[in-house]
Amino acid sequence: MRYRVVFTPEAMAQVEALYRYVAQAAGPDIASRYTNAIITYCEGLHTFPLRGMRRDDIRPGLRITNYKKRAVIAFAVEAEVVSVIGVYYGGQDYASVLRWEQDDL
Repeated sequence: MRYRVVFTPEAMAQVEALYRYVAQAAGPDIASRYTNAIITYCEGLHTFPLRGMRRDDIRPGLRITNYKKRAVIAFAVEAEVVSVIGVYYGGQDYASVLRWEQDDL
């Protein structure tokens, strides 16, 4: 089965913020390559969406995987859709953010 991968607006905003951060530190070419690689990695979830670690303790159905040990990708799989919920870079406390968002629902 092939899944469809979608990015939440929050996840896209995080990727754009990461681009700006890396572009300022290392230049726009490096930032573009890095963020495009993260997006490509996320899109690769269409073939094997159940990779990573389940984190039901944070949010029901949440899965976490890493990109090159520097970015944490939070996503959920429902039916035939993988929803990328967030992209957290450099040790950001994703658990608190995702738990807080769930508490607000």
